[in-house]
Amino acid sequence: MITAIVLIKTSVDRIPEIAESIAALDSVSEVFSVTGTYDLIAMVRVPRHDDLAEIIPGRISKIPGVEATDTHVAFRTYSQHDLEAAFAIGLES
Repeated sequence: MITAIVLIKTSVDRIPEIAESIAALDSVSEVFSVTGTYDLIAMVRVPRHDDLAEIIPGRISKIPGVEATDTHVAFRTYSQHDLEAAFAIGLES
């Protein structure tokens, strides 16, 4: 599975509506409303690299009120759950 982090600039007066539209798209697992340079961050998970073109410029960027996107593709995912599992290897309960 390929994960992309999409930073999104939007029309400020429509952030909640735009976030809901993005969250409703297939392959979008979460949308966060954030402070800073960008208004929203979307997590996109797809099986193939080519699918990113379908979802990001093909669908997210075409939602009315989306002004710009900046996409970052993850090389590797680390999470607290993964770290706990790694440290538990070889330990008996």
